[in-house]
Amino acid sequence: MDPAHKRKRLDENGAAAAGEVDLSALEAAGGADAVEVLDLRAAKRLLLGFERRLRDNFEARMKYPDDPARFADSEIALHAEAERLRLLAGAPELFPDLVPIGFASSLCSLLTHENADLAAAAASLLADLTDSDDPSDLAGVQALADALVDANALDVLVSNLSRFSEADPDEAEAVHHTLAVLENLLDLRPHLADAVCDRTKLLRWLLARLKAREFDANKQYASEILAILLQSSPANQKRLGQMNGVDGLLQAVAMYKSKDPKTSDEEEMLENLFDCLCCVLMPMENKERFVKAEGVELMIIIMKQKKLAYSSAIRTLDFAMTRFPPACERFVDVLGLKTAFAAFMGKIPLNKKNKKESYQEELEERIISLIASLLGGITKGSRRIRLLGKFVENECEKIDRLMEFYIRYSDRVKEEMERLDSLDLEDLEMDDDERYNRKLEAGLYTLQLIALILGHIWLSGNSQMRTRIELLLRQNKLTKQDVKDILQEYHDNIGDLDGPEEKERAQARTKEIIAAL
Repeated sequence: MDPAHKRKRLDENGAAAAGEVDLSALEAAGGADAVEVLDLRAAKRLLLGFERRLRDNFEARMKYPDDPARFADSEIALHAEAERLRLLAGAPELFPDLVPIGFASSLCSLLTHENADLAAAAASLLADLTDSDDPSDLAGVQALADALVDANALDVLVSNLSRFSEADPDEAEAVHHTLAVLENLLDLRPHLADAVCDRTKLLRWLLARLKAREFDANKQYASEILAILLQSSPANQKRLGQMNGVDGLLQAVAMYKSKDPKTSDEEEMLENLFDCLCCVLMPMENKERFVKAEGVELMIIIMKQKKLAYSSAIRTLDFAMTRFPPACERFVDVLGLKTAFAAFMGKIPLNKKNKKESYQEELEERIISLIASLLGGITKGSRRIRLLGKFVENECEKIDRLMEFYIRYSDRVKEEMERLDSLDLEDLEMDDDERYNRKLEAGLYTLQLIALILGHIWLSGNSQMRTRIELLLRQNKLTKQDVKDILQEYHDNIGDLDGPEEKERAQARTKEIIAAL
């Protein structure tokens, strides 16, 4: 999901909804000249006019708190003045000059207005003011974003999500605009992802919103915002796990275990939910929560149902089982091997998505990674015997398939190396790390996983499987040394992202396999 993409809510006729600038309306409100020319002086007049109406309404409410009729006119006037401020969305270069005279704080005051319609108008206005795809506007919009944060806008926006009732279509629209403001602020200042979740209840609101059974535009938007918050924030991944978020996300995707989304928007939401699941499975403690919440079983059920979420379930299992033996053990215990190896052999469900070559390739790489995780996580006992037994079935057909993958990815990496060698490396200024990264992009990592799987099979000592591997290597004019070379390069480049102990363990295991070969 692309955070830079800005969602526009549409009405039933496909027209832009109230949150977007309607020039004809603006001309009626402020005159044609106001649309064509907006300098700092005119902008200050707009802001002062808005602040005057805001003050008048506040005073009227204070004076006649129990008589709405006495302050109704001032609220209508305030609403009209707020609409006039939309003109400023076309002049973000003026924002840095408006911020010091109360631009952001006045807008935040409207967000907290007792009248929900005016608070909704503020959210719609802010969605416009903070949304810009033009790089030249960035400095101005960032100045407004920073001032909004300083004026406590994050807290107010999140509070308003619970304040608005989505049973009312207008307030449902206000929720959408509020989410748009949050998305814009996160896009402008990515570091706010941690701050907004630390000081507000945004994660809880999003999680609750995603548990609703009915699909709508706000549920889809909630899935996008949650994905953005989790993508690059280990702190948020842990926070969500601590508030039972793993179980909540599993409940949300479980609605699609035996049915497909009805629309492309609903399909996008489901992909967002799986993106969230994969992100939240990065911390080790959340992998444990996933296993306890029977997430492994749910993913196997989704795979067996062969619906649209098939590949997403495989991807989620890959994340869950990477460097986490308990998930691997559960996978074998609940009879997941048959389903996984059916995918490995290319028996995948046919639908509009998997006709694309890129989809099938990604699926192959995921299932190869999953099987490598199984062999790395299950090192002894009856489970390992059952796992290795899969490679003996039907005259070692899965070893044949594995060698097909080996040749394909090996050829791809060789082609990339030959291409790089044919270029003028002095112009490229490519060091060893860059060269290695290019090889990874060409498929080296998957080739390394295939070599690891071959190594695990060889390490088992089974004579039938060893004979098959040697035969296939000879047929393709390869030797065990070729496999060992790939594994040695893998060993030498194992990083310490997961800590020095995990690096040492992975290197020791790889050395053992190389020695066996």
